Amino acid sequence: MKKTVFSIAATVALTGAFATSVSAEEYKINKGDTLWSISQKYNVSVDQLKSWNDLNSNLIYPNQRLTVSSESSQSTTKQQSTSNHSSTYTVKSGDTLWGIAQKHGISVDQLMAWNNLSSSLIHPGDQFKVNGKAVPASQPAANTQNSNSTATHTSTKSQASENNVVKEFTAEATAYTAYCTGCSGVTATGVDLRANPNQKVIAVDPNVIPLGSKVYVEGYGTAIAADTGGAIKGNRIDVFIPERSDALAFGRKSVKVQVLSN
Repeated sequence: MKKTVFSIAATVALTGAFATSVSAEEYKINKGDTLWSISQKYNVSVDQLKSWNDLNSNLIYPNQRLTVSSESSQSTTKQQSTSNHSSTYTVKSGDTLWGIAQKHGISVDQLMAWNNLSSSLIHPGDQFKVNGKAVPASQPAANTQNSNSTATHTSTKSQASENNVVKEFTAEATAYTAYCTGCSGVTATGVDLRANPNQKVIAVDPNVIPLGSKVYVEGYGTAIAADTGGAIKGNRIDVFIPERSDALAFGRKSVKVQVLSN
């Protein structure tokens, strides 16, 4: 599939704070909204929106709420901080660190630092801190798997055994979307990504990863090698992400790749 690869040197995450009930006027973000379009609607500037909502980038997501007037923006931050005081998250099947970080408005680096993670490899049942506060002692913290190099090695070995890994290597990963100039939305193997936006698909060099292979990508999850790309040669992969802004946020990074036999 002809596509554009979006790459940025570092992943950017929202750090804005939102509240469900405040005196200032709020706007619930719809799909397709941008900070610029919202600023035009409410006759404010993009810089004002970013300042009132403590945003350090232009990335916004559907269903988030933005303060669109100058009043009480400070109180919304305080309310959010209070509501998230003891927030933890239990990993579910199919979760990735990137997805969890996006859901909670934090960065992957923050999530890894708060949980002492040395790898993006996670497992269902792991429990993560998602606001920088300590996990209660009675609950099993995810960092028990990653507290030292021995634990990390054991976790990786267990993952390999469970999924019958055929090949494992480090690859340079970027991200792409089905909606770009000249894109058809259909992969090299015939997967219609516009009709199936939740499909986990990666573009690969077929000489390295055969098309149709089931592949585990660190920080992205289990996907199907269903696409190719002109720039995807050797140990390079391109992960499919439905939203353009999310594809941009993914950036360019080194990830562990496991080609699976099942």
